[in-house]
Amino acid sequence: MTTENTPPDAIEQVPDERLTFMEAVAFVMQRKQPVFAAVPVFGDLTDDENQTAEGARVFIIEPDDDGDWQMRFIAGPFFSAAYAANEVINPEDVPASVRDLRYMPTRVEEDWYTDQIQLLIQKLVQAAGIDVQMPDYEHTPIKTAGPEAVFPVHFIKGGKPD
Repeated sequence: MTTENTPPDAIEQVPDERLTFMEAVAFVMQRKQPVFAAVPVFGDLTDDENQTAEGARVFIIEPDDDGDWQMRFIAGPFFSAAYAANEVINPEDVPASVRDLRYMPTRVEEDWYTDQIQLLIQKLVQAAGIDVQMPDYEHTPIKTAGPEAVFPVHFIKGGKPD
């Protein structure tokens, strides 16, 4: 247990299996296996301690077809495929802030890249063998408004309802 008077260098650092960016790149190049990091995205930042993440950014370093590596950037809101990013970033274009992240070895299947972001993270975590308790998003029943719900198309067209 630490207190306000505990010097920062006296706090025991717990080692983990996460890799620095350079270790992650070396891992990908040597083992031809991807690594990932996930960062939650919050809406309007407030002082509310109960604020929850609205989405995530996922960075996957993977081997490319030319014997080098590339970074896949996937981001978006939870429970939606709309407004999602899925881009490949060349090694020279990886921002410094992303190089500061810690990465975990995992496995990836190509069709995972089109899943909703929370499903992608769940699959990456499971493939990494990380022992964390996550909701089973893949088998959660989908709830809809029902057949009587009608999307208000007039909002898109800017007109009045019929």
